[in-house]
Amino acid sequence: MTNTDTRTDLFSPKLDINEASQLPALTLAYVGDTICDLFVRTRLVLSQNGDVGSMHRQSSALVNAKSQAVLARDLMDELDGLEKDVFMRGRNAKSNTVPKNMSIADYHHATALEALIGFLYLTGQLTRAEEILQRLEPAEKDEEAGG
Repeated sequence: MTNTDTRTDLFSPKLDINEASQLPALTLAYVGDTICDLFVRTRLVLSQNGDVGSMHRQSSALVNAKSQAVLARDLMDELDGLEKDVFMRGRNAKSNTVPKNMSIADYHHATALEALIGFLYLTGQLTRAEEILQRLEPAEKDEEAGG
């Protein structure tokens, strides 16, 4: 018994759009959070293969609710109908977690972005997910106080 098919499915899932649309928004965000982190960490390793501590600080500056919220707000007008539906489901999802050191609005926008990335990943739209994640930038320090 080999795990070849399972491994391939895990690294390149391909749910159809209807199946993925039936998943709860927070489930999509759960997957999307990991994909965001994996994308940024992989990009750092491939571009510099430097000190792990330094790469961790750089990835933490990119994969956080504030940076994701900034990108989510910039992205909203560029989404097609289905992407916008998934995004809005993520933004409106009720979570039992209360964010620390950030506004609830930023938290909801970050969740929306993660849900969209999770949806794109699970439906095999990796090029589109990458297009979006390429735009992640560290949030400005002075913006963090604003909310």
